[in-house]
Amino acid sequence: MTQNLDRLNALPLRDNLRGKSPYGAPQLDVAVALNTNENTHPVPEDVHAAIVREVTEAARTLNRYPDREFTALREELARYLGHGLGAEHLWAANGSNEILQQLLQAFGGPGRSLLTFVPTYSMYPLLASGTDTTFIAGERAAGFGLSARSAAEQVRRHGPDVVFLCSPNNPTGTALDADVVTAVYEAGEEFNTVVVVDEAYAEFSHTGTPSALGLLEGRPRLVVSRTMSKAFALAGARLGYFAAAPEVADAVRLVRLPYHLSAVTQATALAALRHSGSLLANVEDIKVQRDRIVDELTRLGLEPAESDSNFVFFGGMEDSRAVWEALLADGVLVRDVGIPGHLRVTAGTEEETTAFLTAMERIVSAG
Repeated sequence: MTQNLDRLNALPLRDNLRGKSPYGAPQLDVAVALNTNENTHPVPEDVHAAIVREVTEAARTLNRYPDREFTALREELARYLGHGLGAEHLWAANGSNEILQQLLQAFGGPGRSLLTFVPTYSMYPLLASGTDTTFIAGERAAGFGLSARSAAEQVRRHGPDVVFLCSPNNPTGTALDADVVTAVYEAGEEFNTVVVVDEAYAEFSHTGTPSALGLLEGRPRLVVSRTMSKAFALAGARLGYFAAAPEVADAVRLVRLPYHLSAVTQATALAALRHSGSLLANVEDIKVQRDRIVDELTRLGLEPAESDSNFVFFGGMEDSRAVWEALLADGVLVRDVGIPGHLRVTAGTEEETTAFLTAMERIVSAG
C-alpha cells in the first residue's frame, strides 16, 4: 500500500486531491450486509421480466448511439413525480452522484464554493474536490438537527455558490422541515446561490413529510435530486435524476458527456418506472422494519434517531467500533460512519432485521 501511495504521489496529481481517500464502503462476504443502504428486497418477478423485455429490445440497436435527450425517460420521470412537472424539468444521469457532480461542474468549480451541513453524505466533499470547488463544512446542532435560522445565518456568513441539503439526511436519517429549504434559498438570493435538496431517500419518509418538489415553482435556483437506487431497488442500474427549472437542465447539458445514459440504462429505468407499483410495494415493508429497529434499539437502552430513511442511525455505545466488530463476527455488516459512539444500519428484510437485532441484544447483554 505504501509503495502504491508513493507511486501515486509521484504523478502530477492536482494539489487538492493529494492525501484524499476514495469513497467506498467495505465490500465483505457476509450473511447479512446492511451497510450501504441498498434495498435488500429482490427485484419483483414482473419487474424483472419487464426489464428483460426492454433491454432485449434495446440490444437490437446497440450499434447506434442512444437517445441523447432520453426523452421517453424524462417524460416517465415527470409522470412519476407529479407536482405539475414536465419532461423539460427533468434530467437524469448515472446515479445521483453523477447528478451532483454535473451540478458542481456547472455551478461550482475553481473560485467557487459548496456549503453543506455536517455530518452528512460523505461524498459531498469528494465531489467538491473532484470539481475543484471549495468545500465549506457548515454546522449542525448538538443533536445533529438543523434549524432554518442557523442554516440561513451560515449561508449569509459564507456566501456559497452552491448549497447541498440532504433530506432525509445521511447518516442521521432525519428529514428537513420545508422552512429550512426556503430559509436557505432566501438567504442565498444575494449570492445567486444554487440550492440542491438531495432527496435520495424521500420515498421512505413518514406520511406527511414534505418534499422540496412542492417548493420548485418560482424558485429557478432550487434543484431536487432523487435516485432509483433505493426505493426502486435499482442500485446496480445507476440511475439518478433531478427536477428543477428547465434552464437548470440546459446548464448541465453544457457539461454532460456525449450520450452519457446508455440505451440499456434507459430501457431498465423505463421498465421500472412503468412497474413502480410493484417496486414501491416493498417500501412499506422496509419502513416497518426501520421502525422496528428504532423501537428495539430503544428497548435495549441505545439511542436511535427517528428516521425518514431506509436506515437507522444510533448511538449510546461506549465503543462503537467494538460493537461493529462484534456484529461482523456474527455475520452482520453495518456502517461505521466515523462518528464516535454511533453506527448506521440499513433496514433490510424481516429476516435480516431479526438477525441484526438478535446480534445486538446478545452484544448489549454481554455488556
